[in-house]
Amino acid sequence: MISWVLLVSLICVSGQVSSGPGDAVLPCGPQNLVLTSFGQVMMSSWEDTNVCFAVTETIIYELKVFIANRLVHQDELIVARDQIGSTHYWNWTSPWIFDCVSHSLRLSSRYKNHKGSQHLEQTLPGKESSRRPQVYPRDRVFQANSIGNFCCVLPPGHTFDSLSVGGYTGTNNDTVSIDNRTFFSSIRLTRPTVVGVNIICRATNQQGAVVQNGASAFIGYPPGDKDLQCETRDLQSVECHWNAGRDTHLRQKTKYKLLGSECKATAASQSRKCSQKDDISVGEKNWTLTAQNDLGTVDLFDQVDLRQRVHLFAPEEVRLLTINSRNVSLTWSWPVEHYNDLNITCQVNISDGGTSFLMETSDIGVNSAAVTELVPNWTYNVMVRCGTTEHFWKWSPWSSAITFHTETDVPDALDVWMQMRENKVIVHWKKPLDHQSHGLILNYTVTWRAMTEAAEENVITVPDTEDRVVLSVDTAHQYLITAKARNANGSSSPSIITTPAVHTDQTRLKTSRITGVNGGFHLSWSVSPVASCGYILDWCPTLGDGPFEWLKVTPQETEARIISGYLRDGLRYSLSISACTPAAPVLLERREGYVREEKLPDNLFAHHKWKQQDMSVVVSWDPVRLTEQSAFINGYVLYWSNQDSNVVYNVSTDHPEATSLTASDLKIGSYQFTVKAQTAVGESGSTSFTVSLNSPTDALVKMTTICLVSIFIALLLITLICCRHGARIKNKVCPPIPKPVVTDKWLTSQDEKLSHPHILDHGEVDKVDVPQLLCKSAVCPEAHVSDEYQPFIFAPAPKGHLNQVLKTHSPPSSAVPAVSTSPPSSFRAVFQNPSYNLPIITDYTAACSDSSPQPLRETCLESDTNGYLPQKEALAVAPIDGTRNEPMTCVLSYVLIPPAQVVHGGSSPESYSNIVC
Repeated sequence: MISWVLLVSLICVSGQVSSGPGDAVLPCGPQNLVLTSFGQVMMSSWEDTNVCFAVTETIIYELKVFIANRLVHQDELIVARDQIGSTHYWNWTSPWIFDCVSHSLRLSSRYKNHKGSQHLEQTLPGKESSRRPQVYPRDRVFQANSIGNFCCVLPPGHTFDSLSVGGYTGTNNDTVSIDNRTFFSSIRLTRPTVVGVNIICRATNQQGAVVQNGASAFIGYPPGDKDLQCETRDLQSVECHWNAGRDTHLRQKTKYKLLGSECKATAASQSRKCSQKDDISVGEKNWTLTAQNDLGTVDLFDQVDLRQRVHLFAPEEVRLLTINSRNVSLTWSWPVEHYNDLNITCQVNISDGGTSFLMETSDIGVNSAAVTELVPNWTYNVMVRCGTTEHFWKWSPWSSAITFHTETDVPDALDVWMQMRENKVIVHWKKPLDHQSHGLILNYTVTWRAMTEAAEENVITVPDTEDRVVLSVDTAHQYLITAKARNANGSSSPSIITTPAVHTDQTRLKTSRITGVNGGFHLSWSVSPVASCGYILDWCPTLGDGPFEWLKVTPQETEARIISGYLRDGLRYSLSISACTPAAPVLLERREGYVREEKLPDNLFAHHKWKQQDMSVVVSWDPVRLTEQSAFINGYVLYWSNQDSNVVYNVSTDHPEATSLTASDLKIGSYQFTVKAQTAVGESGSTSFTVSLNSPTDALVKMTTICLVSIFIALLLITLICCRHGARIKNKVCPPIPKPVVTDKWLTSQDEKLSHPHILDHGEVDKVDVPQLLCKSAVCPEAHVSDEYQPFIFAPAPKGHLNQVLKTHSPPSSAVPAVSTSPPSSFRAVFQNPSYNLPIITDYTAACSDSSPQPLRETCLESDTNGYLPQKEALAVAPIDGTRNEPMTCVLSYVLIPPAQVVHGGSSPESYSNIVC
């Protein structure tokens, strides 16, 4: 056979050589042409004829594609000498769908620019439509963001109307006609969809009726799987995980193969998992995963030794062995027997619903752990997870959680702080929270004693509802205070604070301002060398009994952020920074501020006053109370404007303590005034009022008129009162002077130079006016005021004459009766005394002058060197009948009969011993 082939080849070669170049025909060519299609890809294959084996150079095959007898594409395929005799392949993607129109492939050969005499041709026929328009392709899958070509094939006699793709507009403008029955449209498909889009073709039949038909197209992505990782869980199989990437949006799910074997992947979100039995003891191995769908194929690789990738299952049957107040012990079991031979590290997670912490334990096949530092009387959840200690790969899933409750215990130590107020110490403590009380709090115990020798300790028990106690102590001394909480298990450890000694002469720290930030305060301070145990920050409303709070920080901290649910906007707070020392705390700084300043309420200066001074108005107001200040007042401003003008004037002050402002250079008229306070949030507290400004002359006249009217009204009232109550006022202002009282009969004597009044019968009483007596000042050096008659002054009587009690005799019926101590009521009605109201002469020099009456001058001449005037020569009584009008002389007073009884014993002057001046 081989010999025959060689013989034929030689004959062909010799024939070619003998023939001329113009007559050369290549007998070598293609044979067995096969033409198929997939989607829009034309696939062809063919073989060389046997003559081609004798060719020593390359052979060129020419390929031409015809659509509806029109050449639409041509190409060449060069076959090298060593490829002669093998099957040749050529593929081409058509822009048109094979179902819509027939495609023909014409194949020929060329050798040394000599064309073969024969060619092969195959056709892929399109589909015909007989009754209704047909749309192609049907149910085709397109990759997102690719060009989709669609066609409509009409039945004979139909007229094309439109070809549209659902959700896309403007497709009719791109419609191309191949012939009068086939129409194409191309569009970029950008939106992936699982339900597909509809392609609708509309046409008009021979009867003029509109007919339509359509098909569906699906848009998606090829597989996007990545990140393959393989591991072992039971030490007997491989389990691979990967990320599926983006969604393909295709109805047909992606198919997977692991190591060439079909794998049913389980999905959890975008994560995929596939496993199969395999020998993991082979060491390092390349694990391959293939993902495939209608739009493409992806191969993933992972090269690893599975013995170093052991992913344990979660521990099972976790249970508690013992439960105490602050620790528990637990145990668990393994689902795989081989785990007991591995070196395993386990984590125990303990949580209370809000916080959690981890603890670790390691051992060969570890299956137990002890949990410590728990909170007594508290509920916990516990879970366990484990991983290999050597070649750690990843943690196992958490085991099922179990819940337990610890036993009760004594409370934690209280957080205690204090306030100093005059002679009081207010001890505050924070009520223990549930995780601090370790049981129901029954009460609190506070003890204190002075830091002096042999000081007595005081104890007080406070109910559980209280969180402070007020101690009345002398704050000039230091006190040691302890506080404890008690529950059913006992008392907590004592919390101890030492109060500082506060002296009245102690210099107070200057309080500085602080501005709130984001609903709280940001405090910063300088490092204090005495703060060995940290700093204490406390804050409370400046006024009122608001919540008192505090925060303790370490010595290394010099700033803190204060946030509290009790802080309110527009309320002033006082903040203190104290240094914690082994002894009493030291106050470092004081601040005052608002979390956020708010505008002051309107009509803040409701109690304002104003007064006119010449052509100025002084407006004053009461100091703004701190309870009314929702912001720091930095000053005040006074606005005014004439009601006949729109010009507004103002005057201001930047002194927060100011209480008045003056508007000057005003004119007569009506003004609108407004007072406002200046704060960091602007002017607020607006209070407006109207003032009518008058001329200063008018004001003076008005004031004068008011004064005169007031005086007239006052005088009128006084006059009316005096007219109506004159007698009573006279008795109150000038009370009547009591008159002298005499007995029924006067003592008479011829030796005394006295004229006696007419003596009435026994029992008959008359009113007697006492004459005015004159005396010089030296006559009565010592006056005596009677208790019973205080208006009268008595002088001492001459020696041997006055103030002597005479011997008492039984007088006859004509004798003078005893002097009564009080005059009877009828006495004044009987006697008349015209000289009662005569003036008293007190000027002794004038009394003794030449112009004085003769009796008075004689008295002056007869006085002794000691200024003593005998009574018998000093008295000169005018006759009652009025024959003499000269005044009587006496010593500084009127004649008054003393209350002592006098018994007449003769006519000598000594019988008047009880008459004194």
